[in-house]
Amino acid sequence: MLVAGIMKKKVVTISPLATVREALMMMKDRGVKSLVVEKRHPGDAYGLIAYRDVARAVIAEDGDIDLLNVYDIAQKPALQVSQHLEVRYLARLMIQYSVKSVLVIDNNELQGFVSDTDVVSNLIHRAADER
Repeated sequence: MLVAGIMKKKVVTISPLATVREALMMMKDRGVKSLVVEKRHPGDAYGLIAYRDVARAVIAEDGDIDLLNVYDIAQKPALQVSQHLEVRYLARLMIQYSVKSVLVIDNNELQGFVSDTDVVSNLIHRAADER
């Protein structure tokens, strides 16, 4: 199976200039645990901001959610793969780099998003089908 078969195509994005408070409110409103950080210009890379980034910056390092911008704490560049990659190789990359989420990029454009939950859900469905 390819990444295209398990990725989420509806991705929630946020401006890198948004405050961390705005990111938290967007996560709450959209019911997601991470957001894709938009490029600032065509030669830029996409980023990713997740709960753990907020926890590290705000709670552990005593940052202010109104003074910190998303670009201050986002993972950038985020790990990126092609939608044509096999899921087993994606899983290996996620384990190797200790990441829970990966962006799906083709032709330098955002195509989707894959989380560790998507990978494991795919494995569960395959295991159930093989019974």
